[in-house]
Amino acid sequence: MAQILILEAFYGGSHKQLVDVLLKHLNEAEYDLLTIPAKKWHWCARMSALQFAGRIPATHQYRTLFCSSVLNLAELVGMRTDLATCRKIVYFHENQLCYPVRDAKERDVQYGINQITTCLCADTVLFNSRYNMESFLDSIQTFLNIVPNMSFKGVRDKIAPKCGVLYFPIEFGKLSTRSVENVEGESKPLHLIWPHRWEHDKNPEQLVDALLALQAKGVNFRVSILGERFDTIPACFGDLEERLLGKVIHFGPLPRPEYFQTLAAGDVVLSTALHEFYGVAMLEAVYSGCVPLAPNRLVYPELYPSDKLFNTTAQLVKQLYNWCRNRPLFEKHRDAFFKDISFDVYSAERVIPKFISMLRNDPVGVLSDKVGY
Repeated sequence: MAQILILEAFYGGSHKQLVDVLLKHLNEAEYDLLTIPAKKWHWCARMSALQFAGRIPATHQYRTLFCSSVLNLAELVGMRTDLATCRKIVYFHENQLCYPVRDAKERDVQYGINQITTCLCADTVLFNSRYNMESFLDSIQTFLNIVPNMSFKGVRDKIAPKCGVLYFPIEFGKLSTRSVENVEGESKPLHLIWPHRWEHDKNPEQLVDALLALQAKGVNFRVSILGERFDTIPACFGDLEERLLGKVIHFGPLPRPEYFQTLAAGDVVLSTALHEFYGVAMLEAVYSGCVPLAPNRLVYPELYPSDKLFNTTAQLVKQLYNWCRNRPLFEKHRDAFFKDISFDVYSAERVIPKFISMLRNDPVGVLSDKVGY
């Protein structure tokens, strides 16, 4: 019988990618997998514990339970006390204590509470970046302080020793990379890439402001605005193709092969995010040959050097302007950047064995980036 139980309450996007790559390195007899489709996130977060409680077999030999933080683990174990003896490992792709909302009154505190109680129930809590981990831990007490007529002490101290960072594993071997054929003459316009979801937390308004300001300076460039789009398109994207006439190469999601080819043909990958705990799309683009320009906040200072970070839209526009009007200068920056960056810590080849060791309860499955040790 299987000794590893893998539960994914939101089986889509990076959550699905992680589970799928883990399964490639496990024998089918080692694990049982239960998932819920990645639709209606709020319902998944609220009801997945009850759903899984009814689906997990009554007779089992599970030694390890692995799930993402979408699942309310404490609630599940309360209903299925037979799982309490498992080694319970939770992976945080994001955290709800720091998830941005347009209005503080919109925040449903229950999701944050669920994640706190999940951590208290878990044996090991993994985060996809140090920023994700530290922002979660540092927000616990402030978050609990909003509860009226009750006080909570020592919650962070109970959770912190369980926590560590294990970067999301990226299968770089699947990506296209910049080749000699992609390098053209000095007159080739700079190709900018924005590969993010078309939602408010990715701050498309700042991207549009920067692109229009750059166009107003009279320099030549091209842009591909990729990423997942939804029924409601951000208002700032409404007439952007017309306003940047002739400069937009791609506008919307692409099939994966074409998407990877576009990354490899790009020069600069941009982020304007208000919310980012890791940034798979950015790292994929950088590996493919793009130079990053990202906000000097969130996870980005953890991943990229300070000269590839900006504080204001004006700083972003200034850097792009200098590169657009002087491509040899840009290529000099690109060469220097790629001499210094290493992708090993994000590579599936390096990271996956650590995941597998932990799932199998091997002694080797120990985190080097551990809090409280």
